[in-house]
Amino acid sequence: MADDGHFPRVTTDDTAAATDTEAFLKALKVQEGKTGEEGKDELSLVTSKGAIKIILLGDSAVGKSKLVERFLMDGYQPQQLSTFALTLFRYNFNHPDGRVVAVDFWDTAGQERFNNLHPSYFYRAHACILAFDVTRKVTYKNLDRWYRELEEYCSGIPTIVVANKIDVDYRVTERTFAFPERRNLPFAFVSASDGTNVVKTFQQAIMMGIKQKENPSDDFLTMALELLAE
Repeated sequence: MADDGHFPRVTTDDTAAATDTEAFLKALKVQEGKTGEEGKDELSLVTSKGAIKIILLGDSAVGKSKLVERFLMDGYQPQQLSTFALTLFRYNFNHPDGRVVAVDFWDTAGQERFNNLHPSYFYRAHACILAFDVTRKVTYKNLDRWYRELEEYCSGIPTIVVANKIDVDYRVTERTFAFPERRNLPFAFVSASDGTNVVKTFQQAIMMGIKQKENPSDDFLTMALELLAE
């Protein structure tokens, strides 16, 4: 069990040392996204290859971790450990068709401050939530860089762009943003603070990820990594 208020992280040194994809994955811990007190600190050492993998991208401190926590744990606030590289959150999604689908949310947890992510972060990703902070214009400008990196490692996966922290000034929701429009990407105004649109957006990302997993697009890098992992 983890100490109350802490999530397990992998240090950047650990990440750099994990040159083998499988070794990298085994180095990670998963935070179980269960509801109630029972599930807050239950951990698993292995992330399931059969799970839907949803990655979060965007600048440091745009609220990626807080969005996941709002969706999974109804506002549960762990201590921020921004010097570490990665956190996984496990969630069991009740599909409308009756299935229970395992979902892994991958959060950079500060690694993005070094301006590049380990390729394994993108490996076998099925969907992406790309976030910016409406109170910091530079985080919006940097969406281009994050999207280019996403396209380099897992081109074509479904991506939702989210404008976070709208609770600071709700008038921002009257604005339009060219980045998602130019790329025909789904877009949502969200707030990790008050929960606006968080559940709806994450459920949409999960459904898109399920569809992508069941009907994958061709991706040479992913296929090459899978062959190497065999």
